[in-house]
Amino acid sequence: MITLRRAVAPLRVLLVLLFGLMVTLETVSLPGQFAHMALVSPENAYLRWPLTAVAVFWVVCAQVVIVCIWQLLTLVKRDRIFTDAAMVWVNVILWAIGAGWVVLVGVVGVVFFNADDPGTGVVLALVMAAVSVFVLLVVVLRALLQQATTLRSDMEAVI
Repeated sequence: MITLRRAVAPLRVLLVLLFGLMVTLETVSLPGQFAHMALVSPENAYLRWPLTAVAVFWVVCAQVVIVCIWQLLTLVKRDRIFTDAAMVWVNVILWAIGAGWVVLVGVVGVVFFNADDPGTGVVLALVMAAVSVFVLLVVVLRALLQQATTLRSDMEAVI
């Protein structure tokens, strides 16, 4: 258990750094990148705001996941991870990843129907498959957490 407690603090530091970098990404880098794209390629300037909105949405989804992980780490630190409170945060993680996945499916569909080169669509389909695997992995881990929570509740009732 000492190793677990030692891992929580550095993980929280990294989560704060990651969150801060994502704030910079969504407020400065992404809008600037798509503004530059509109200047360099005026024929694609109409994509500036839709691409900015989609990219920022994905970053916000990732930020929601980071906040949920922070809350789960708090539950771990308090030895309350096997409670119904943890399930709430895992469900929010699933909803955030699922929302990002749905938007990704839409983007992949638009790219497949409008792209001249299939390479971009194939890469996006690969990303979509990877995110799908991740969503299903979180679903399995959620089920394991639910089983462990039930077992712990049963054990506490016996004791």
